Amino acid sequence: MSLLRTPANESGRLPENVMYFARVLRTAGIPVGTHQVLAALDALAITGIGSRDDFYWTLASVFVDRREQRELFDQAFHMFWRDPDLLGRIMHMMLPRVEGLPTQRDKTLQRLQEAFARGAPETPTLPQQPEREIEIDALLSFSSRELLQDMDFESMSGAELAQAKQLIARLDLPLREVRTRRLVSAAHGRKFDARASLKAAISAHGGVIPLRRAAPRSVAPPLVVLVDISGSMSRYSRMFLHFVHALTNARQRVAVLLFGTRLTSITRELRQRDVDVALDRVATRVKDWAGGTRIGACLHDFNRLWSRRLLGQNACVLLLSDGLDREGGAGLAAEMERLHKSCRQLIWLNPLLRYDGFEARAAGVVAMRPHVDLFLPAHNLESLADLGRALAAPPRARRPEARAA
Repeated sequence: MSLLRTPANESGRLPENVMYFARVLRTAGIPVGTHQVLAALDALAITGIGSRDDFYWTLASVFVDRREQRELFDQAFHMFWRDPDLLGRIMHMMLPRVEGLPTQRDKTLQRLQEAFARGAPETPTLPQQPEREIEIDALLSFSSRELLQDMDFESMSGAELAQAKQLIARLDLPLREVRTRRLVSAAHGRKFDARASLKAAISAHGGVIPLRRAAPRSVAPPLVVLVDISGSMSRYSRMFLHFVHALTNARQRVAVLLFGTRLTSITRELRQRDVDVALDRVATRVKDWAGGTRIGACLHDFNRLWSRRLLGQNACVLLLSDGLDREGGAGLAAEMERLHKSCRQLIWLNPLLRYDGFEARAAGVVAMRPHVDLFLPAHNLESLADLGRALAAPPRARRPEARAA
């Protein structure tokens, strides 16, 4: 069936409708840029739009680059280009429903509903129905800041994710300061500062020499962040990178590396003040996002290439990963032990801890668990706030028998 008979194409404004469709996909959560819209128009000029299947797969080949985006694209395509009662379905989805836990299909439909509700084009709507002003927005009726604190990132809608990103940008991570060997002037220091005392004597022009004191200087330790970007960690990694971006721009000596099938440093990209520009640069640099996971091999590369330059001066390491290693944990225990011994504190953030019945059964989790100082969840805003409180607390003494258990 030809797509030329659909309401979206009666006017013949195909480029404009493709642009509107890309806007819907971008709002629903699929990263679509201007270059992809231009590529889609070039591809349609070659393949044509006489066949629905050809039109579908032409747009899918340009706009979909990850397996988890396929279902979202499929539903958005049928709702935008084919559904004759598009407005009725959207209004039906906006009715609040009280049910159990949402399924993955419900989450997808919710994001699509928000994408169509926010900047939907005029052409796909029914022309005979007058526009009505919506006085009550049902999307955010039950989404308060308190509910967002405990809501899992995976179950958030597009609007809730946007609110969570704003809250994440305001979170603070108060690293506990450590004492160094360098001295600074202090009123009640235990050590005698000869240089400051001599300067004071010269300015006093003789007489009694005032004694100046010095004390060790306390500084925030370096922070090294290792983020798992495998397919099972994609949603949590994206949200955590907003948190890390705020840290990178708020403090000195923060290093960020991503790992999936390879290790990639993104510290320079995250120095960009605009979080959207920073994450766009990260997406351009990282080639293995939402792929497999080789935790042991990536930690080996970090210990061999990055450990000496980043883990000095009592560095603290944050490791975000679910511990699901594609290689079955081969060599992972030895690399985790070396990493643990090279830093002041190793904190493992695992989204799987959101489940009450979580047990360390996977080979990667079993290999990693004995070599961390703190094992915390990282699946919602409250867990990130707990991370800040844990880092502000005095570090617990390491026990060799606990690491060997």
